[in-house]
Amino acid sequence: MTTTSILKATDAQEQRPAAWTRWLDLGDRPLALLLLAPATVLLALIIVYPVCRLAYTSFFNLSLTSGMPAEFVGLDNYRLMFDDPVFWETTWNTVLITLITVPGALVVGLALALMANLPFRTQWPVRLSLLIPWALPLSFAGLIFAWFFHSEYGIVNDVLIRLGFEGIIWFNSPGWAFAAICLTIIWKTSSFMALIILAGLQTIPRSLYEAADVDGAGRLRQFFEITLPLLKPSIVVALIFRTITALQTFDIPYMMTGGGPGTSTSTLAMYIHQNTVSFLDLGYGSALAVVMFALSMCVTTVYLRMIRTKE
Repeated sequence: MTTTSILKATDAQEQRPAAWTRWLDLGDRPLALLLLAPATVLLALIIVYPVCRLAYTSFFNLSLTSGMPAEFVGLDNYRLMFDDPVFWETTWNTVLITLITVPGALVVGLALALMANLPFRTQWPVRLSLLIPWALPLSFAGLIFAWFFHSEYGIVNDVLIRLGFEGIIWFNSPGWAFAAICLTIIWKTSSFMALIILAGLQTIPRSLYEAADVDGAGRLRQFFEITLPLLKPSIVVALIFRTITALQTFDIPYMMTGGGPGTSTSTLAMYIHQNTVSFLDLGYGSALAVVMFALSMCVTTVYLRMIRTKE
């Protein structure tokens, strides 16, 4: 073999990619599937499998206190649910909390975000005040406001008495107890809404407001014609997360009232906890959890369809 042929063979070997790197030369679609595979497996392990297992358990009569083995009963748990007045009461309480606290948190959060977006010289104290309620654990917030609304030494009744009003026994009346819970949830969750809306506010170009000033538009008109339309994506995202968490409300009512008086402030999540943890009825509790999951998915679907329609 001549020297020239040897050099050509050596160059061909150097230009040829290594065998272990050939499989990395994939097209766009296979590469995308390969990169998404770990996340897909993780989601399947922590979401898909538990949900499927939950739905499977809901078709069984599985009570750990009875000592009997699991028995397949089909849809009997769901039939029992629709004849259960406590289920309907807790579901209505959950829906009512959602209808009150989600718009309330949106209005308060929008006001807080607008205030935090003002051109202060030092903005960090205002923005820090938004983080504190959001970072506070839900159960801790419920315990704090249970003290605030205490009929004897609570700060709320103390303020009412100093203003000349009569003190209220908050947790003995279903209406007042429900109002106290809703106020607490709005205080706790409005900061979350404010943080998302504040992020949306900072993406709006200042040139739009400057052009509106030149055209003679006032602050109110700028808010309704510039700020709100451009904030719609951020508001929808905030509403999706807030609505789902509102449907799963547990910590604050549990710490403030324990669901009382009676079951007037119990939520669906609290009823699920009672059946699965207190009564150890895993079959009926799983059926209740499936209904709550379906309700959350329906609400999410409605929001996503709204986004798709607007696009």
